[in-house]
Amino acid sequence: MTSTSDRGLSFGTDPRPAPRARVGVFGIGLEAYWPQFAGLRERCEGYQRRVEEKVEELGAEVVSAGLVDTAQKARAAGERFKREDVDLVLCHAVTYATSSQVLPAVQEAGVPCLLLALQPVKALDYENTDTAEWLANCSACCAPELAGAFTRSRVPYDTVTGTIDDDERAWSQIAAWVRAAGVARALRRARIGFLGHTYPGMLDLYTDFTMVHAQLGAHVEVLEIEDLGVRVDAATDEEVAAKRAEIEAMFDFADPSADPIAGPIEDESMDFSARVAVGLDRLCADFELDGLTYYYRGLNENEAERLGAGVIVGNSLLTARGIPTSGEGDLKTNVAQLILDRLGAGGSYTEYYALDFAEDFILMGHDGPGHIAIAEGRPTLRALKLYHGKRGFGLSVEFKVRYGPVTILGCTQTADGRLKLIAAEGESIPGPTFKIGNTNSRLRFGLEPAPFFDAWCAEGPTHHVALGVGHRIEEIRRVARLLDIELAVVGGSEGGR
Repeated sequence: MTSTSDRGLSFGTDPRPAPRARVGVFGIGLEAYWPQFAGLRERCEGYQRRVEEKVEELGAEVVSAGLVDTAQKARAAGERFKREDVDLVLCHAVTYATSSQVLPAVQEAGVPCLLLALQPVKALDYENTDTAEWLANCSACCAPELAGAFTRSRVPYDTVTGTIDDDERAWSQIAAWVRAAGVARALRRARIGFLGHTYPGMLDLYTDFTMVHAQLGAHVEVLEIEDLGVRVDAATDEEVAAKRAEIEAMFDFADPSADPIAGPIEDESMDFSARVAVGLDRLCADFELDGLTYYYRGLNENEAERLGAGVIVGNSLLTARGIPTSGEGDLKTNVAQLILDRLGAGGSYTEYYALDFAEDFILMGHDGPGHIAIAEGRPTLRALKLYHGKRGFGLSVEFKVRYGPVTILGCTQTADGRLKLIAAEGESIPGPTFKIGNTNSRLRFGLEPAPFFDAWCAEGPTHHVALGVGHRIEEIRRVARLLDIELAVVGGSEGGR
């Protein structure tokens, strides 16, 4: 997995990683076996400790319930998992156990379960294996029973099969689940700022804040433009100078003599963008924000309009270091950006620009802030005399997303009020794009533009997406499972929950 931090650019602070997943882990066995087979319990406990050690090595915070061998212990384990707020439960089928003595643990925990059918050895010595040795390698016997019981009990689960050691396939799957659990934990605890209001008339972007709280656990902090204004006014000259130096180190400047739409980048514009960026940093720190969506129309070049137009550079810097920002008050796409960012993929605010039927690609981008940590080359600052359909003027950010594998992720709302994710994997390809002060990239998604676009629209999307680097659908699929959110995949494998 490529991290957005592996870019050689400095953004003042390191990008925010996903928090450590809190994973409940327990092994299972049958109490009746212990007096019958000397040493079996101790062997099973040793295998269980080895699994827990490997899960910790993956970066998880492990909540261990040890070896569970009765229904009573299973219930106590589940109660502990619930009390300690785990994100995922790993049930290690160390040896055979009845489903009735396992089910209470996952029911009480109330989170998805990863059923581990991991043997200690790759193969048994069939000529010299007694019952005790078989039982010490008996994960395959009870896993189907548990899967059947989980299904009938509506416990969400997945199974990982393999060996405890020397099994790259099995442990890469477990690692992916642990990463997804960290992202889900981040979403459930996210604080997203909503600055101003949604762009008037964009009905697809309007979002029920209660729905976000209820379905994700995320908090929406409603902010006024004045909340930013007072912090911009409080910025010191020293802070502004430091921020300006940061901006100048990260961006190329468009040459107005060679660019028909770019104006000169004046000191006043640079100072104001830097001052607003300092104010944005303070705003996010004061309200402990993990994401920010914004829009403010303003009027007649008043101070509120000037502030709303001056956030692009600062918000691009915020996005690059793990506080994704989205324009036009699009809260749902900010959620998608958070998912991709915490997966290490970036997550740049994006929409469909045009379909190219001659070269079979789709041009996608957006005005305003972008995730400059995933830019192809250095991003460009462009001074605009007029924004594109919006009031305001000033410095804007332009770049292409890094060439190679990409993923787009949309977040929409169904007719019955449920959040829904829509994803597609594709490629970012070289070639000319618009020079209009926007992020914009040439993207291919495995289908010709028209059928891909038709399939995307059939899922009831919003017109925005988050654009990240790498192919991330399998990771996103796990996050969706953990959050109990529908996922539709376009142009690839079948979607679903």
